[in-house]
Amino acid sequence: MGVGLLKKTSIITIVRLAANFILKQWLVSANQKKGEFVITKKHLSTIILGTSLLILSILSLFTGVIDIDLNTLLSVGDGMELKIFLLSRIPRLLAILCTGAGMSVSGLIMQQLCMNKFVSPSTGATIQSAQFGILLSLVWIPAVGLWGRVLLAFTMSILGTWVFVWFVQKIQYKNAVLVPLIGIMFGNVLGGITSFIAYKFEVTQQLSTYFVGSFALIIKGNYELVWLAVPLVIIAFIFANYFNIAGIGKEFSQNLGVNYKQVLFFGLTISSMITASVVTIVGQISYIGLIIPNIVVMFKGDKIKGTLIDTALLGALFVLICDMIARSVIMPYELPIELIVGIIGSVMFIAMLIYKLRHGKKAIRLGKAKEGSCCG
Repeated sequence: MGVGLLKKTSIITIVRLAANFILKQWLVSANQKKGEFVITKKHLSTIILGTSLLILSILSLFTGVIDIDLNTLLSVGDGMELKIFLLSRIPRLLAILCTGAGMSVSGLIMQQLCMNKFVSPSTGATIQSAQFGILLSLVWIPAVGLWGRVLLAFTMSILGTWVFVWFVQKIQYKNAVLVPLIGIMFGNVLGGITSFIAYKFEVTQQLSTYFVGSFALIIKGNYELVWLAVPLVIIAFIFANYFNIAGIGKEFSQNLGVNYKQVLFFGLTISSMITASVVTIVGQISYIGLIIPNIVVMFKGDKIKGTLIDTALLGALFVLICDMIARSVIMPYELPIELIVGIIGSVMFIAMLIYKLRHGKKAIRLGKAKEGSCCG
């Protein structure tokens, strides 16, 4: 009883210290008027998301089957709790943050370049293409290693994404709903081929871990590949203005001296690399790149440079909350995070489709793709 109370007191103390620090150092805008600090509306959402993510990240470190508190970590003993904290809890948290931020930004880039708010790695066949690449490595070159597997997953994901874009460009009539449905059908075809080959060569059990996303097996030494999302997100932020210009259309981009095809290829390559790294380490996690960018766009508009940070923060926060739910529902057992994300994401995706059909352009800023864009 006393240990549990001590654990709760320690966690509450940490959260209070973190909240006070954020309120004093970060919540306040650099703008000052008459000696008073002013929080600007532009940065309010970023402040709220960042604060919430920091607090929940601290709580996540102390959430699990084995009770760990601050006093236990600092006490002198066999060090088992400290080893679990360093080898499992911290790597798991970092993997969650990289996955959520990376997949959300990946979806944001695809939506901007394709001028369609329903396009994402899960509805553009990018995830299924990466899984097909992993299958090829398991069947034909099983001794290739992790990096070789990632390379094949990346190669197939970019090829699959480009096939999807090419196929959509060949369709004369398309709207915001038809384009993702084409991607879903194409993804299901790839998924069926992948399952057939896996069954034929008896690698179904090995491949199954890549079909259901889970952080249960994340430990130090086998998750570092997801860090690839961090530099890719930074690169996406640097080239955000080019993505905005390319998203307006091919002719507009050429008039401004921007090579439309190069920007399109570069953006889809970033998205595919993030998706391939996440699928290889964590497994399939759907809907993050679909629903998170749409939520942010509703409040902050379509400009990538103004929404990318909030998209990354909200994506990381969403995955972190889903992971905490997955760990807590049937404790001491754990549900795959793909199950939790799939339930919430599928409901929100259906709601977005219905809202679009009823309200047209008023629905989450969706409209017809412009002439010259990859999906319009």
